Amino acid sequence: MEHEVFVPVTVERLREALGDPVRVARAVPGLQQDAGADPVAGRLKVRVGSHSITYRGAVRVTGRDDGSYAVEGDATETRGTGSVTLALTLRLRDTEAGTTLTFDGTATADGRVTELPQDAVGSAVVRLLNRFAEALGETEEEREQPEVQPETPEAVETPEPEEPPAPPVDDFTEPAIPPAEAAHARRTMIGRSAEEVDHAPPRGRYAPVPAPQTVAAGATLRWAAPAAAVVLASAIVVTRVLRKRR
Repeated sequence: MEHEVFVPVTVERLREALGDPVRVARAVPGLQQDAGADPVAGRLKVRVGSHSITYRGAVRVTGRDDGSYAVEGDATETRGTGSVTLALTLRLRDTEAGTTLTFDGTATADGRVTELPQDAVGSAVVRLLNRFAEALGETEEEREQPEVQPETPEAVETPEPEEPPAPPVDDFTEPAIPPAEAAHARRTMIGRSAEEVDHAPPRGRYAPVPAPQTVAAGATLRWAAPAAAVVLASAIVVTRVLRKRR
C-alpha cells in the first residue's frame, strides 16, 4: 500500500512528535491505552463500513539513518481469532507551507476483516492514516483548546398578536331547548299553583327512586284481631236467635 498525507506543519515539528512515544499514542485515533504497558499499546476499534472490529495490540515507531521511520504493529481481535500485522515505512518530505507524509509498506490480516468488502477496508485504512498524520502535528494547546461555537444572532422579540376579545356569553338558568323530560313536566304542571309547581317532585330521568315498602308483621296482626272478634260475636248472636226460635 502507498498513501500520502499533507500536514500544514514543519518537518522538525513532526520529527519531535514521532520521537515521543506518548505523543504517538495520543495521535492514534480511538486508542485506549493499557495501564502499565507500552505507550502505544491497547485497544483500538476500527470501523469498516457498517461493521466495527476491536483489536488489542501495539505499534512501534523506530527512526532510521536515512531519516525515515519504521512503523511496525500487530494486533488480534478481542472477540475472535483474527489478527493483523503491519509493516510500513514513513517518510517526511518538506513541501510548501507544510510537510507531506508518505506511507509505504504491507499489511496482512485474517479473520473478520477478510469477510468485508476490500474497498470498505481500504477506505477505513486511509481514514485512519489521515487522522493519525493530522494529530501528529497538533500541539498540546491546540488539542486542549475547546471548540468555538458559531455565534448566533440574538433573537429579536416580536410582539405577540393580541387575541380578539371573547364574545359575551349569556348566562341562562335554563337551556334554550329543554329536554324531553323537562318539557313533559312543564306541560303537566299547567294550571297548578306556583307553590305546587315549586314543590313538585322531579320526573323522568331525575325522579328519585322510591324506597322499597316493608310491611311489619305486628301491623297486620293489629288490624286482623278486631275483625276476628267482630265475626265471632256475630256468630254467637245468630246462634242464640236460632235456639230461641226452636
